[in-house]
Amino acid sequence: MADVHEPLVRRKRKKVLVDYLVQFRWILVIFVVLPISALIYFNIYLGDMWSAMKSEKKRQKQHDENVQKVVKRLKQRNPKKDGLVCTARKPWIAVGMRNVDYKRARHFEVDLSAFRNILEIDKERMVAKVEPLVNMGQITRATCPMNLALAVVAELDDLTVGGLINGYGIEGSSHLYGLFSDTVVAMEVVLADGRVVRATKDNEYSDLFYGIPWSQGTLGFLVSAEIKLIPIKEYMKLTYIPVKGTLKEIAQAYADSFAPRDGDPAKVPDFVEGMVYTESEGVMMTGVYASKEEAKRKGNKINSVGWWFKPWFYQHAQTALKRGEFVEYIPTREYYHRHTRCLYWEGKLILPFGDQFWFRFLLGWLMPPKVSLLKATQGEAIRNYYHDNHVIQDMLVPLYKVGDALEFVHREMEVYPLWLCPHRLYKLPVKTMVYPEPGFEHQHRQGDTSYAQMFTDVGVYYAPAAVLRCEEFNGAEAVHRLEQWLIENHSYQPQYAVSELNEKDFWRMFDASHYEHCRRKYGAVGTFMSVYYKSKKGRKTEKEVQEAEAAILEPAYADEA
Repeated sequence: MADVHEPLVRRKRKKVLVDYLVQFRWILVIFVVLPISALIYFNIYLGDMWSAMKSEKKRQKQHDENVQKVVKRLKQRNPKKDGLVCTARKPWIAVGMRNVDYKRARHFEVDLSAFRNILEIDKERMVAKVEPLVNMGQITRATCPMNLALAVVAELDDLTVGGLINGYGIEGSSHLYGLFSDTVVAMEVVLADGRVVRATKDNEYSDLFYGIPWSQGTLGFLVSAEIKLIPIKEYMKLTYIPVKGTLKEIAQAYADSFAPRDGDPAKVPDFVEGMVYTESEGVMMTGVYASKEEAKRKGNKINSVGWWFKPWFYQHAQTALKRGEFVEYIPTREYYHRHTRCLYWEGKLILPFGDQFWFRFLLGWLMPPKVSLLKATQGEAIRNYYHDNHVIQDMLVPLYKVGDALEFVHREMEVYPLWLCPHRLYKLPVKTMVYPEPGFEHQHRQGDTSYAQMFTDVGVYYAPAAVLRCEEFNGAEAVHRLEQWLIENHSYQPQYAVSELNEKDFWRMFDASHYEHCRRKYGAVGTFMSVYYKSKKGRKTEKEVQEAEAAILEPAYADEA
């Protein structure tokens, strides 16, 4: 019998035309995607600067006017003639990798493109009030000079507040603060009937406040959010810790790096992440905020990783495997966005020579290519190729099961590097779509508290080794097995990714009860599509739209049949 920890043996496959289109796609990226991306980034930057020059009073006035435009547009909809409601954003603009094919069926569009302003930075309440299209690069540019930051800052510049709240967002500080949505103080939402409400955890709309995360915008339109701020310092003191051993041993070293077994809170870092480079090697990184004075003391090394010519961060971290443990100081904002320039390690597939010094020095300032442009220029054949021969998935698993998850990925996909990032999953007053394991608080496992179970995002982003070896690989089957593993292990799959779940299995993974309560109470049924319908892979037919409009919904499967 084969060793269960070894990757599956696969047959060789012949290359076809699309293999060569993908192999030489870098030509299109260099001469078309990168220059246009740079122009778009520059235009967005000018817009952000123009917005910042306006007074808070003027930005709030414009916000109120734009909200009324959304209300007016919703009231123009004829439920008997018009399709389900969705935003007017083009399908390829989303950063996520799942197909946004629901917009190819009949639908009623509402334009939210004006909602891209930071409305207020309240230093007294330690809250930032922002619109949903504000992205992470924009908000760190505004807050870091004040020595403030969101409690959770997702790494990629282009990720927006609306996507991170309605969907999923995580960072190296999530072991302290939870997911991005857990740091939200209040949400301003336009409901299906045009009412504008402010939802908090303790007002009359508290059920809506807990229902919106993971709902993918299917309960109403989020038009602003108030998000927790924390004080920060100018630098991140980062320690790189090499780990060698089995995948289970790497998983344990990762847990020990931020969840001390003796429970001493003084040993818990401000930031943590891990990268697993092979089945026997990884590097754990722990960070604590440090002042400018400390960073510039004699003997300390400052590494400004944000410069365009610098080595890509994941490759820089990998040097710890040869150098041994080392410490350096990184400017805090550059640390937040350390994975932006190379899109974690996806940049290596997009531009195979993009990590070389000559490219970084000459053209590195154009990086990264805008994900929306990569999607817009890939065509149907390449898109299908990526779905079949490429993996972009996040597995949210309990901390004590990380070793099992790593072995599963090695056996089924053999994708490296892997990203590890812990997060608290809170025990909330209501059972939301994602929730901790029942009774976790009595198990006293490493990293857990009485009010939150420690989970980990195992990020699986790259081409499987079988594809790189020109062997057969069935991406749909691999993702299906991954999803079944997640269901069996009380784990979750963020909905930005390509999913093979049918409706029954979707509601085995997620809990439907509170979500469906909010759908009915706030009139979303028949106005907004259901979250499963929105996440479903493949084109949506007119019949499916009509069924959703008529609220002919299949039963929610909160428990296994």
